[in-house]
Amino acid sequence: MAVDPAIEAMEAAAHQVTGAADDYDGLLDLIGSRRLVLIGEASHGTHDFYRERARITRRLVDEQGFNAVAVEGDWPDAYRVNRYVMGLGADPDAEHALRDFQRFPAWMWRNRDVVEFVEWARARNDAHRHPASRVRFLGLDLYSLRASMEAVVAYLDRVDPTEARRARERYSCFDHFGAEGQAYGYALAYQGAIPCENEVVAQLIELRRRSDTYLRRDGWIAEDDLFFAEQNALLVRDAEEYYQQMYRAEVSSWNLRDRHMANTLDALVDHLDRQFGHAKVVVWEHNSHVGDARATAMGARGELTVGQLTRQRHRHDTALVGFTTFDGRVTAASEWGGDAERKHVRPARPASHEALLHEVGCPSFWVDTSDPVVGDALRPARLERAIGVIYRPDTELQSHYFEARLADQFDAVIHVDRTRALVPLERSSAWDRGEPPETFPTGL
Repeated sequence: MAVDPAIEAMEAAAHQVTGAADDYDGLLDLIGSRRLVLIGEASHGTHDFYRERARITRRLVDEQGFNAVAVEGDWPDAYRVNRYVMGLGADPDAEHALRDFQRFPAWMWRNRDVVEFVEWARARNDAHRHPASRVRFLGLDLYSLRASMEAVVAYLDRVDPTEARRARERYSCFDHFGAEGQAYGYALAYQGAIPCENEVVAQLIELRRRSDTYLRRDGWIAEDDLFFAEQNALLVRDAEEYYQQMYRAEVSSWNLRDRHMANTLDALVDHLDRQFGHAKVVVWEHNSHVGDARATAMGARGELTVGQLTRQRHRHDTALVGFTTFDGRVTAASEWGGDAERKHVRPARPASHEALLHEVGCPSFWVDTSDPVVGDALRPARLERAIGVIYRPDTELQSHYFEARLADQFDAVIHVDRTRALVPLERSSAWDRGEPPETFPTGL
């Protein structure tokens, strides 16, 4: 039988990942002097993706001077972790520092792999006392409407109690809707509620207007505290708009979220540049945010991604890295808000990029998509799999596949052929039991 030339090309171009210290030497050479490295994941519950992403990140921090990790997590929740890794918080260890990640799906950040990375970051920072050489851990997402309002008020309680009272009055507009942004969006869409847009914009403007006064305290810690508060106020503004759109236009709300995350990344870069003269940031998000939407069916629907926006704004400073897998196990829920379960991942469909990479016959490897032979193999449009926090193997084709040109979506792709499930810190009985093999769907 003739060997597929695309497979032969991939075999020749593949860089094996074996766990050795030099696994990613070529990838770091490819990244070079770029300041923004966005590393994805093909699911929110795969141990191998988290492990390899952390390995790459540690090398970027130690060898290339990266000084921040920005994750697909809420800004105030991640900032508690940041205070721990910077030696400023009261938490005794990483597990405690991650306890604000309570919103579904908590396992995304409350898992063993993240604990290990956070402890590494804390130990490294303890050995590097100058703030310019330390690594930060920050969030990019905008779901934390209530927590961000509380964080703005808490900051003002410390620096300007009079303005804190005004902030409470402005944010009290949301008191009719409880603690959840979804309730606010639903009330606007279906119950004729009056939006809180004017109040959140007024609060952001007032905080920025008074920033010079708040910065009269000396030092980078005061600058960080103000930046944290301003980003929370900005997040409240963007989240208010996001939840307005949630029940009206799916594409619009997706684009609002990814624009917010891209803008937060830009703000972080500007902040670190002002403080220390350089910013180099690793981003941890799902492939669906990290990849360039213009190379996918998402882009054809008018959706934007953080990866696309970052490439457009910082073309020569950006590297996009994606992950794929053929089969294995994943931590995911069966429905929104459900328990974390350890599920089987079906073998990839024959017409997919994952099936092509499986044929290379290597357990784990990465490829440079700028390599002409790799580009020729991965540029044609094929199916690509995306598992989020929910996995429905019985409707996998409809629920988890989309068309993409992998070579245009990412600068590099890491393929782990058979993957293992992420281990949550709080394991449910469904996770410990695992999905029995006899329930694994076949013939679909």
